[in-house]
Amino acid sequence: MASLTDQKTAARKAAFARRKIAHDSGVGTAAHLSAFLAGHRGVPVAGYMAMRTEIDPTAAMEEAAAHGPVGVPVILGVGQPLKFRTWEPGVEMIAGDFGALIPAEGDWMTPEIVIVPLVAFDMAGGRLGYGGGFYDRTLEGLRAVQATLAIGFAYAAQEAQSIPLEPTDQPLNLMITENGQTTFR
Repeated sequence: MASLTDQKTAARKAAFARRKIAHDSGVGTAAHLSAFLAGHRGVPVAGYMAMRTEIDPTAAMEEAAAHGPVGVPVILGVGQPLKFRTWEPGVEMIAGDFGALIPAEGDWMTPEIVIVPLVAFDMAGGRLGYGGGFYDRTLEGLRAVQATLAIGFAYAAQEAQSIPLEPTDQPLNLMITENGQTTFR
């Protein structure tokens, strides 16, 4: 039987291929994400700046920023949780670690809703990330202090039958794709 690491590697490879096909088809939209966030106006939200073939949450983040604080993740170092720097449309962006764009400057903020990029998800709220554990550490720390919603945002094609999980993997509360929303817990 394959190790958990081998299972995750295989699941990532298959999900990256499905995500690329969905991304190249142009089906991605943030409409359902915008609709969800509209019901949470003023609540601090963390989004992300899409890279490569990730579905892009920028339109929903722009709408949310008109009503309350929005942040984007900043990687401080390997093995550390993410911190979130305030973001708004038009702010100067620079390349951060791993090539992710981050605001050149700004205050730190603490989100209550975290829009989480991912490689694959399942209908039990499992999420497969890139393997660095950044979001798992971050969500664990945030949830230890306050209620924090983790919203997976991805193409529907990234759904997997099941995700190989470790005890440290943080579950999603809901999943939003171009097809709609699924609530897990």
